[in-house]
Amino acid sequence: MHDRIRHAGMHDRLMSAEQAAALIKPGMTVAMSGFTGAGYPKAVPQALAARMEAAAATGDQFRIKVLTGASTAPELDGALAKANGMELRLPYQSDPALRERINNGEIDYVDMHLSHVAQHTWSGFFGNIDLAVIEVAGILEDGRLIPSSSVGNNKTWLEQADHIILEVNAFQPAGLEGMHDIYYGTALPPHRKPIPLTAPDERIGEPYLHVDPAKLLAVVTTDAPDRNSPFSAPDEASRQIAGHLLDFFDHEIKRGRLTKTLLPLQSGVGNIANAVLAALSEGGYEGLTAYTEVIQDGMLNLIRNGVIKMASATSFSLSAAGVKEFNENVDFYRTRILLRTQEISNHPELIRRLGVIAMNGMIEADIYGNVNSTHIAGSKVMNGIGGSGDFARNGSLSVFMSPSTAKNGSISGVVPMVSHVDHTEHDTMIIVTDQGLADLRGLAPKQRAQLIIDRCAHPDYAPMLQDYYDRARRESYGKHTPHLLTEALSWHDRLVETGNMRTQPDLQAVSATR
Repeated sequence: MHDRIRHAGMHDRLMSAEQAAALIKPGMTVAMSGFTGAGYPKAVPQALAARMEAAAATGDQFRIKVLTGASTAPELDGALAKANGMELRLPYQSDPALRERINNGEIDYVDMHLSHVAQHTWSGFFGNIDLAVIEVAGILEDGRLIPSSSVGNNKTWLEQADHIILEVNAFQPAGLEGMHDIYYGTALPPHRKPIPLTAPDERIGEPYLHVDPAKLLAVVTTDAPDRNSPFSAPDEASRQIAGHLLDFFDHEIKRGRLTKTLLPLQSGVGNIANAVLAALSEGGYEGLTAYTEVIQDGMLNLIRNGVIKMASATSFSLSAAGVKEFNENVDFYRTRILLRTQEISNHPELIRRLGVIAMNGMIEADIYGNVNSTHIAGSKVMNGIGGSGDFARNGSLSVFMSPSTAKNGSISGVVPMVSHVDHTEHDTMIIVTDQGLADLRGLAPKQRAQLIIDRCAHPDYAPMLQDYYDRARRESYGKHTPHLLTEALSWHDRLVETGNMRTQPDLQAVSATR
């Protein structure tokens, strides 16, 4: 590891993961690296979870507050959740064990816009950061750090934490050095200055992170891969969604509102996003750019094929095949990818300036265009809002995508009223399902409602939505945004009670047509 730990003094702080984990005490607030399963510490959290389990076996409780960039992996979120070792978690998660404890009320979870985390930390809303555990790819002779496969909030954690533990991961390719752009020019109001970035390929910072050697308690060496995120081949619904969106892009180009190089792309994580990216390649696009949070397989393919010439992000989220491709060709990708802190990758000022096209998934939309991207039936959280709000509110186009049904047709992707609002109708411009695309720009509420029912609802649910909307227009208290308040969430009530949003007559009618 001497080629990875080049600072002579750092060798004096080498210790095992177990020794480093012993430095973490119950009740601490611990910030950890990691964003969408990349660049998270692998060894110290598992050793910490073992300590927590040992404490529980003797009747003691060992719990900490955990802050990260976004989701991590089973070695961190999963291990600590299973050990009942977290009392609070923020700002985004996707681990099944952690999600279960959150929804059981055993862990407090702060779901928030990713662009807000750094400012809230600096402002003290999360209290004192006792310790940070950060994965890096290496340490330079002068003590600067080579960031790993994600940057996330690491700059803030290193600045704000009282003490630091570093994990130096030899599995991460040495060729990551030079791929990062860490900007140290942010400040709190009223001392802010404009961020000098006008294109996704511009560098405004430096390739390394800084750490105060006086705060460094331990250096732990690891050699372990990030969480591999397998993506299945696009299904028929995903291909249809991608087709509708590309038809829309072609229409906007013909109208002169977009050029053939579109605008910088932001794409959420998942199979639908990968299907859209694949369709861009098949559609003959080239010379595109991306200003996004995450580089996943679909975007890596577009970079390799020349469809995307430059991508700015804060993290990777790759399958095993994607990791292999990246590691074997890291020198090629280093000149075409920039990894930034998430306070820059998700910064509203920059998203608005660049005119980003924001493409994100959703759980459901209602007939007026309000979007729920986080909760099932209003109270069970899935993952979190992540960066979708940062991009939807500030992008030049905000697109939300979902299949028109889920769970074998028992759930509709379009409902009378969403059970939880993450993105209001004012932030939603385009809704796309496998049934079609609704362009909501310039439309009043009742116009939006009819268009969403006509274009986006599944045929099994469209008559139910039309019936609700027609009655609401006649009977609602107000006529601007007609709703039947005693009925608006009845679809979700049925889902909770019966496992299906349709009534029994609806189910019989659907069955009779098949």
